[in-house]
Amino acid sequence: MTVHLLTKYQRFQLHPLKRILIVEDNDINRMLLSDYLSYSGYDVQSLSDGSIFFKTIEKFQPDLILLDLKLPDIDGYYLLQQIQQQQDLSKIPVIVVSGFAFKIDQERAIDLGARSYFVKPINLNALLIKISEELAVNCI
Repeated sequence: MTVHLLTKYQRFQLHPLKRILIVEDNDINRMLLSDYLSYSGYDVQSLSDGSIFFKTIEKFQPDLILLDLKLPDIDGYYLLQQIQQQQDLSKIPVIVVSGFAFKIDQERAIDLGARSYFVKPINLNALLIKISEELAVNCI
């Protein structure tokens, strides 16, 4: 038990106050990701659609974005494209978490600036490792 708590404490020390914005329309997926990342020591905010995406980025100033591509009100590819066209936003790493499993979808997202692509259902540990890597690279 002590070893587990120590590992958890050490994990908090690796990335204090890093902010992650989750854009996911599925309530269960959004809550699962939010809870898991909060438990892992991140400051998390989530959106169920893209209507206030850019206002939220301006206010929350995320260090990383987890983006679903299929949203009820806007195309995730469009959001990726808009992020890359704004110099201040293009520095924020975007990891796509999508149900689109075709290679062409993955290639398109990467071409539009996504740093990585996870197909649902995702391995949360693998996602956490990728988030840590992206945040470490972005800090250098």
